[in-house]
Amino acid sequence: MKAGTMNIDKIRADFPILGLQVSGKPLVYLDNAASSQMPQTVIDRIVRYQKEEHSNIHRAVHYLSELATKQYEDARIKVQHFLKAKESREIIFTRGTTEAINLVMHGYGRAFIGKGDEIILSALEHHANIVPWQMLAQEKGAVLRVIPMNDAGELLIDKFEALFNEKTKFMALSHVSNALGTINPVKQMTAFAHRHGVPVLLDGAQAAPHQSLDMQDLDCDFYAFSGHKMCGPTGIGVLYGKAKMLEKMQPYQGGGDMILSVTFEKTTYNVIPAKFEAGTPPIMAAIGLGTAIDYLNGIGLAKIEAYEKELLDYATERVSALKDVRIIGTAKHKAAVLSFEIKGVHPHDVGTILNEDGVAIRTGHHCAQPVMQFYGVPATARASFAFYNTRQEIDKLADGILKVQEMFS
Repeated sequence: MKAGTMNIDKIRADFPILGLQVSGKPLVYLDNAASSQMPQTVIDRIVRYQKEEHSNIHRAVHYLSELATKQYEDARIKVQHFLKAKESREIIFTRGTTEAINLVMHGYGRAFIGKGDEIILSALEHHANIVPWQMLAQEKGAVLRVIPMNDAGELLIDKFEALFNEKTKFMALSHVSNALGTINPVKQMTAFAHRHGVPVLLDGAQAAPHQSLDMQDLDCDFYAFSGHKMCGPTGIGVLYGKAKMLEKMQPYQGGGDMILSVTFEKTTYNVIPAKFEAGTPPIMAAIGLGTAIDYLNGIGLAKIEAYEKELLDYATERVSALKDVRIIGTAKHKAAVLSFEIKGVHPHDVGTILNEDGVAIRTGHHCAQPVMQFYGVPATARASFAFYNTRQEIDKLADGILKVQEMFS
């Protein structure tokens, strides 16, 4: 797909922040894997909610509460359709991917994983999909097993299959690596896990903004993602869970709205999804996420994926042609993430110098320290692209890398 099939100028005009000047230079925002930018339509929707619709939801019978409740539940239905989930009650609103994963660890893991049981993770995981399972393993005496990867950043499927045995009780796996952009064959891996009776959680934080999703096709038991990486506000995330899984889980938090009745002798929990949404939820953020989904659907996830693949291919071509620059993560199937290092230059210095020309990238270990350890580096510089980026911005990235090399030569 060429840029001409998407009106990039029109799309960029939807994002007011892209007109920003940094150090007198036009902003080149290439940090989308950390957080994407927000279109005016989402900003306007949030403002309208605050000005005209704000109230706490559920229970009350006055106009504002009923309106806010409807908008909140309508957002849940938008997420359901976005994921092609069977039912809206399979959609749990959380604060983000991290809380969604922790919810599953507490609600499912603590109830069904015990001493000597094994949990499969991968070498590509974000800390948010490592630490909760470490906590559970320490508490229960369970064991973590790690799927290894090759130098390209691809998981070794034969080694993955060999990890399964009668002790395997759960698998938690990233759909797309935030550090490298590797797209894991999660449908195939989920099917294999299910043949062994093992439930699967997929961390979809880096996949949901960039490709069409179908929970019935993937057939995972849980799927987690964040709103702020897909043109929505911060403070909102989603946990999809198969109803049969959610129904047998224990609540993650106690409080209002997750109960049917309370006495000092006993509490009866509410039905899903309310069972997992204790207290006042992120109403405004959920409505904003629903509007962001409308916006992405209006462009088309297939178009977004194809265009971002073009950007990645172009960026890979430009950056790999530069002397003394090493691209880290060269999987055959990748999302629009380009991690790299410049010989003799610390990534933080790379980011600082690029910032002087208005180019925003991410530097550090990207909350994926095991990945950095695998490649023998303390950190990488990471450029990550969205559908509102352009080839001209990638040219500025390449020019910036040359400037870094000149300064350190």
